[in-house]
Amino acid sequence: MGVEIKLTDKHFPVSPVFIDFLHRYLHEQKYETTWHDQLSEELNKPDDKFKDRSAAMASEILDDPVGQQAIFRSYEFLTAILTGDVKKIEFFRERYQFICVVGCPRHGGSYLTKQLFLALGMDADKVPNVIAHDGFPDASPFEFREGFNNYTVMMQNMAEYFAMIELFFSDSRMFNNRVILPKKATKAAYHGAFFNAILGPKTEYIITLRHPVAACISTYEKSTGLPPDGKFKVRGNIEEWARRDNIFTGEDPNAILDRDYFEVYLRYWEQYHYQLVLNGLAANKNWQIVVYGEDRMTQQAQRFYTRWKSKELPEKFHTFDRRQEHPEWWAKAEQAVRRVEQVWHTAGLEFPTDLVMEGW
Repeated sequence: MGVEIKLTDKHFPVSPVFIDFLHRYLHEQKYETTWHDQLSEELNKPDDKFKDRSAAMASEILDDPVGQQAIFRSYEFLTAILTGDVKKIEFFRERYQFICVVGCPRHGGSYLTKQLFLALGMDADKVPNVIAHDGFPDASPFEFREGFNNYTVMMQNMAEYFAMIELFFSDSRMFNNRVILPKKATKAAYHGAFFNAILGPKTEYIITLRHPVAACISTYEKSTGLPPDGKFKVRGNIEEWARRDNIFTGEDPNAILDRDYFEVYLRYWEQYHYQLVLNGLAANKNWQIVVYGEDRMTQQAQRFYTRWKSKELPEKFHTFDRRQEHPEWWAKAEQAVRRVEQVWHTAGLEFPTDLVMEGW
């Protein structure tokens, strides 16, 4: 007995992010490239009109042969991922060398990603957010609701990312017959086995770590400051991820906004680092761990410049000493750090506790 299943673009519509990229590419317009600005306190939050603008561009892109081909390629890649057609993905592993920077937000990953591009001779100010940063492909704890399955969304995002790579890096310099592709991939921690399988065993992962108190302070500073009552509040993307991940690990959704800001953040930080080593990413042994700190970050960046024979020098990595702030948070944080250390040890990995506890 044969069963025929038909899936169309109504089931898998092209993402607004992909449409926006193609529109800018075809019209040679400036991309959104704010991904590496780590000193600005501008709040990152969704653009409510983004989908409407992208929908208006879609028909125009489909009338363009290059745009049409790129969309076709994305569906070709999606079909390969959905059906396990490894051969159609394999050429990516031969042509491209992925280097993924993975870590919680505000852990120094954007700096290292930018230094990767600069060491490779690329102008980071011309690399689109969608190519360089961690918002796309979108990966998150599993969610299933009417008209939405985040597993298939993640797969389609990855397929569209591949199609964008082919366009954006079509004339890029090759190193040892491969194009080097830096990517900040915070969300790879949620589905490490997927990223490891799709990007291939030669992918390199740079894991950034930071003390949770310092990272929490940096997070609320990015979100316009600690709420006056000290309670958790959602004002930007990072806080939304913290809220979502707390719910995913059993927190009462109605109680989160009544909880202490740091307790919500700490639970997010701790669970993220469990997932980082337990969801399949650690099966790839091409790991480098970099702990937050001016010297360590700069030295890692210098290794990039040396590796690709760049004559430039790494940019300065800015740190701010927060170790005297919120003394009541540090004891709670140490307990979480020790628990993460134990889980990593159980998974056969060493967690650099002493370096993390420096508190930068």
